[in-house]
Amino acid sequence: MKLGLLAPLLIGVGSAQDAARSLAPDSAADDAAELAKKLANPVASLISVPVQFNWDSGLGPGGDGEMMRVNIQPVIPISLNDEWNLISRTVLPVVELNDVPTNAAGSISGLGDTVQSFFFSPKEPVGGWILGGGPVFLLPTATDDALGGEKWGVGPTFVALRQNGPWTFGALVNHISSVAGDDDRGDVNATFVQPFVSYITETKTTLGLNLESTFDWQTDSWSIPLNFTVNQLIKIGNQPVQVGVGARYWLESPDNGPDGWGFRFQLTWLFPQ
Repeated sequence: MKLGLLAPLLIGVGSAQDAARSLAPDSAADDAAELAKKLANPVASLISVPVQFNWDSGLGPGGDGEMMRVNIQPVIPISLNDEWNLISRTVLPVVELNDVPTNAAGSISGLGDTVQSFFFSPKEPVGGWILGGGPVFLLPTATDDALGGEKWGVGPTFVALRQNGPWTFGALVNHISSVAGDDDRGDVNATFVQPFVSYITETKTTLGLNLESTFDWQTDSWSIPLNFTVNQLIKIGNQPVQVGVGARYWLESPDNGPDGWGFRFQLTWLFPQ
């Protein structure tokens, strides 16, 4: 996984209600504020489908390669009882590599490996902290050898955060180790650490900063992109949507991995319950 493909993997309203909200702007504003706050919480009880486009350059021995990656990331909360939720978070990447010496054609595209996380999360904060933890799985769904590791993996994942007024801060951590797969491919043994902080303005604009850092224990190397994002909550008809853009700078990357600046665009479809 020298190209760092694993690192970024390892984040209905009825018509009667709509009519009532149109007559109550303060209530609508409160609902929008609550949605924006939930979007800043990785284990919020909110069905959402983020579709995230990422572009990075500087790949390969000569630094001429580029990677485009679309992460499809549905988040589905399940109420287990009065005290606990189970949050399913999936990351399914669609990847295109250009001018990277992984194949004779010089360009390849397809599905990457899927990361599936499950968080058991108390419905109420614990000592002011919103917590979640459970298993994370690596599924070898890549359609080409160059886009995945051909390994099954499993490990633990945890998240802890606080929300104080417009501020949200915390960290998400997971570790994945391979347990089966192609014996000719290298093992997966990677730790993902994502500290994050965000601020929500009065216009429901969310300013975010995070590190999507991964340490590969097999190669003893770090992948550390610093991301700055700006997201705006809007409505398309009656459908709430969050639109966002961001810039990324690679503080550290493995051999032949991304370098310099990258770009992110994200569209998140929301389905309040």
